[in-house]
Amino acid sequence: MRDFQAPGRSLALGTNGMVATSHPLATLAGLDVLRGGGNALDAAVSACATQCVVEPMSTGIGGDCFVLYHEAATGTLHGLNASGRAPTRATAEAIRARGHRSMPLYSILSVTVPGAVDGWAAALARFGRRSLGDALQPAIAYAEEGYPVTPVVASAWQRAEARLRENPAARKALLVGDKAPVMGSRHRQPDLARTLRTIAGQGRAGFYEGPVAQAIVRASDELDGLFTLEDFAAQHAEWVEPIETEYRGVRLREIPPNGQGITALMMLNILRHEDLGAKPRLGADHVHWLAEAYNLAVAERDRFVTDPRFHGPPVAALLSDDYAVRQHARVSPQRALPHPVPSGLPAHRDTVYVSVVDRDGNAASFINSLFHNFGSGLVAGETGVVLHNRGISFVLDEGHDRCIAPGKRPMHTIIPAMGYRGEQPWLCFGVMGAHYQPMGHAYVLSNVLDFGLDLQEAIDAPRFLPEAGKLVLERHMPAATREELQRRGHAVAEAPLPWGGGQAIMIDRDAGTLIGASDPRKDGCALGY
Repeated sequence: MRDFQAPGRSLALGTNGMVATSHPLATLAGLDVLRGGGNALDAAVSACATQCVVEPMSTGIGGDCFVLYHEAATGTLHGLNASGRAPTRATAEAIRARGHRSMPLYSILSVTVPGAVDGWAAALARFGRRSLGDALQPAIAYAEEGYPVTPVVASAWQRAEARLRENPAARKALLVGDKAPVMGSRHRQPDLARTLRTIAGQGRAGFYEGPVAQAIVRASDELDGLFTLEDFAAQHAEWVEPIETEYRGVRLREIPPNGQGITALMMLNILRHEDLGAKPRLGADHVHWLAEAYNLAVAERDRFVTDPRFHGPPVAALLSDDYAVRQHARVSPQRALPHPVPSGLPAHRDTVYVSVVDRDGNAASFINSLFHNFGSGLVAGETGVVLHNRGISFVLDEGHDRCIAPGKRPMHTIIPAMGYRGEQPWLCFGVMGAHYQPMGHAYVLSNVLDFGLDLQEAIDAPRFLPEAGKLVLERHMPAATREELQRRGHAVAEAPLPWGGGQAIMIDRDAGTLIGASDPRKDGCALGY
């Protein structure tokens, strides 16, 4: 229970349904769907589509999507991988021929075919009660009529201002008088509204065939890109079997590679061999063990996680308890691991998250992303479509598992999560923030299970992440912890921005209630009814 005399927010409660997102308008859009008879998936798509308009630096129809959906009628958790593939002309040689020695950060060459719209259509066709056209109506209205720019959105928009000026289409669609819209102003996206109307009327074909796809390919050609219309027609989401591990009696379930959900599972496998709950919370021991578990897990992610159709990651080996014991033994309680951390296996060949639970017990853990702030910074012609830059996770080393190749999907940082107690979902959650996400999953879960925090406290807690050889702490981390971490060899730095954002819904079956939490690092909220 939080201190009611201190700043903070209370848990959200409901009995019939709940939506948690990083933007109030998206939460309301999803809640309206639930109250109108839609299910959790309908609400998640509608909420996410709304965020594609009102939080355009974080997500968009030019991005990718992953979904975990618990189908209450069958008690089955379904995974959907709606990440896009590299163009059929994309090779390391083709990228190098354009003057690059590594994948360029903000470039049409780092754009893979956007998978989000295809994923939404596939998910709704299988589990939805409403059509894609119905789900898009709130987003269309905000794009046409305008929406107020919220504080966190305004801040992120301003940071991308200079980059958006570099692309004429982005400049036209996303800047006002060459400036980012200010907090409290009303912003419209008429080009995006027309594209959304096309998709609403034609479904998946409205994006992957016809004028919208043609406009994206034309923009690619103008920028010396590699797309063809055939690349768009060939894009299809894939239903996948979730992977999992158990931590303190909870089964954490994730999307398999090419997503990095396995990273969170590897972290928890290491940490379950350490009694975190016996350590002072946010003390040096607590932070040290989470940081080192993350470093060890990320070393394996960076080596192995890629499109399994090209290189099969050794999932069973990476998640085995025997390997977890060996990884745990690599951690010195008093000394930081060297940087970079090597893989422990022998030789072997910016984002939005939506959590929705409905009155029938269906639960949607839903994540959609452009990757960096406004992705590639490119808008495709007059479509209003912001293109992501997920392809920067490829490499140009042709001997590496993650080397770019025609039709290959890059390693993805976006990961939805679902925690189960027995055979029933208990926690539908996600934590945004690119490479922070597996740390966020493990940290939030550990805060609840090891330290007894409520869900909002677990999300609010000060965060930290190893990055580029430094241990980067949010500024509210205790001073004594900082000093002791430095003594142990961690290069401590202060985070210039908050680490990510989280949304979560806990299902209390005994009480018959839903308990929601939403990250104060974002503008959003959780609402139930």
